[in-house]
Amino acid sequence: MFDPGEVPTPCFVVDESLLKRNLDILDMVQKKAGCKILLAIKGFAMFHVFPLIRETLHGVCASSPHEAILGREEFGREVHACAAAFSESDMNELIPLCDHITFNSFHQWKRFKPLVTGSGRPIRFGIRVNPEHSETDTPIYDPCGYASRLGVSIDQFEADSLDGISGLLFHTLCEKNVDALERTLVVFEEKFGACLSRMEWVNFGGGHHITRTDYDTDRLINIIKDFRKKYNLAVYLEPGEAVALNTGFLVASVLDVIHNKMDIAILDTSAATHMPDVIEMPYRPHIVNSGNANEKPHTYRLGGPSCLAGDIIGDYSFDQPLKPGDKLVFTDMAHYSMVKTTTFNGIKLPSIALFRPDTDEFRVIREFGYPDYKSRLS
Repeated sequence: MFDPGEVPTPCFVVDESLLKRNLDILDMVQKKAGCKILLAIKGFAMFHVFPLIRETLHGVCASSPHEAILGREEFGREVHACAAAFSESDMNELIPLCDHITFNSFHQWKRFKPLVTGSGRPIRFGIRVNPEHSETDTPIYDPCGYASRLGVSIDQFEADSLDGISGLLFHTLCEKNVDALERTLVVFEEKFGACLSRMEWVNFGGGHHITRTDYDTDRLINIIKDFRKKYNLAVYLEPGEAVALNTGFLVASVLDVIHNKMDIAILDTSAATHMPDVIEMPYRPHIVNSGNANEKPHTYRLGGPSCLAGDIIGDYSFDQPLKPGDKLVFTDMAHYSMVKTTTFNGIKLPSIALFRPDTDEFRVIREFGYPDYKSRLS
């Protein structure tokens, strides 16, 4: 592992060897199952490593024109786009960039059909469907929850409007093992199986934790092979998290230690601005060599430097007392945290670095400063 003492903080650090390990697993799944796996840019957009990732994955999926541009410029393979809704200006930007465009409603498909089919580009078009089958425990991340805006439910599905549509996309998962996909597929086939003979491809969406140590990859491979054999369709998966799972770290420094009913350490990294999922999910990120509150001799509540009273990362314990200048290393910070950072309070964005264990090379790829804050305002 890199030496935290040498890392300027706050800083995201991606371990290239761990990224390669994940890609090897994904490549094995692709080859054995005969599917294509895409990188969901919404989850991991560190384009410095796109040349490495594109050696294995077949392309990217984008949720906006900006992500599609990044995918086309920096990844260079297939570009798929899907969003809750597109504007006409979105379409004009996406048409020259995309190989697949999936619409979230038949209204959007019919509105833009003349524009996209008249472009002269060989774009494949899809419809996102909502199986109305929830597998996600946290409501904010459940695309199939009550009154969801994401995907067409079976009662709204227009089978007579499929001319020009070559595929369907569903997405029900978030950080799930293969059993959740298996249950989803049963419902998907029950509701939408009748139209699959008219399709060329199906996208199983994201949320597959394929590179997690307990993930049943053999079962996933068999499920995909059986589905492909049954329907003679191409299958796509588009995980963002599985690509970068457990490959990155966020290194922070202690700025101050105060006491108010308990010991509180204020860091130069913020839950609100640097890892908002800590508040939104919520979840408690792991810190190297830490324990739960009161598990080790010295317990602290860790908070960020912003003015938000709730900018709290959590309560942790340590073997030794914390003091200003100490470095803390948060694990599994490559996915989502990096793409969701904000400049609230003008707080400096974390730098981005790459670590290559084979050569012990640590390199800061990007640093952020005042121009990055100012450029977002006017």
